[in-house]
Amino acid sequence: MNIRQLRYFIGVLEAGNMTRAASRLHVAQTALGMQIRLLEEDVGVDLLVRHSRGVSPTPAGTLLHARALEILSLVEHTRREVAEAGGEQTEPIRFGTTPALMPIVGPEIALVVRKDLPKVSLSMVEAMSHILFAQLVGGEIDFMLGYDVPEQAGVSRTALLQDELVLVTPPGATRGEPITFASALKEVLAMPEPGDTVRAVVVRQAEDLGIELKVTYEVRSVSAMKNLVGRGVACSVLPYFAVADEVRDGRLNARPIMQPAIRRTLFLAYSSHRLRFRNEAGLTVAVRASIKGLLDVLGPLGHPV
Repeated sequence: MNIRQLRYFIGVLEAGNMTRAASRLHVAQTALGMQIRLLEEDVGVDLLVRHSRGVSPTPAGTLLHARALEILSLVEHTRREVAEAGGEQTEPIRFGTTPALMPIVGPEIALVVRKDLPKVSLSMVEAMSHILFAQLVGGEIDFMLGYDVPEQAGVSRTALLQDELVLVTPPGATRGEPITFASALKEVLAMPEPGDTVRAVVVRQAEDLGIELKVTYEVRSVSAMKNLVGRGVACSVLPYFAVADEVRDGRLNARPIMQPAIRRTLFLAYSSHRLRFRNEAGLTVAVRASIKGLLDVLGPLGHPV
């Protein structure tokens, strides 16, 4: 029995389904199933009941779930106490946000933390929202600022704002001109991989309207998507703040999407299983200060929650 197996076991129970758990934990389903089987072999009893609807805990599994939460909380508490006993008086906090958000909110959060929270050692991680969520559930980061964070037992989340996506095109005569959602999907599109929140919200809206989404270039990198648009070979659906500098300089064009507008919700999320940080309230203040700057960049495309 090891810490990773316990995290995986908690994730499976909270998802209620191996496929969904594998997606949330960002691990292959076969590898996840193997780790759960190894855990069952280690304790010598079945921990899960597998059925057509997913999985549920056996009495032994219910007991282990409660103990696993206690163990992981104790591990985190011990990590902090050992750091302090070793002479480290600062409180390490691992904070994740998305590549598009990082240039806007990252510096603001770092500056506020350095100025107002001298006892915090802030480590910032950059990844797509769905990857950050898996890292949060897996205990690899302590907080995340990301879009459309799913509801899940053990995860607390606070909605901060909603923003409207735009169709990013090469510069031209249509500068700033609105476009319907159906017309936007007729363009040659460069989009993030499945699982990304931008891709997910576009897919959901397309399905609701009975429109087929065709993605010509599937790209994980925001900068690579912008490069393809800048070369004139594709368009992309992105948050406005991801292209604000290029739009201002005339290198790209951002067209508001309408009929309907495509919105996402930005959340601050953290694990509710862990102990609270001493400086947690101060970090929340820093995050909210950064959101004010983000709203300024978004203008009419941003909506406080």
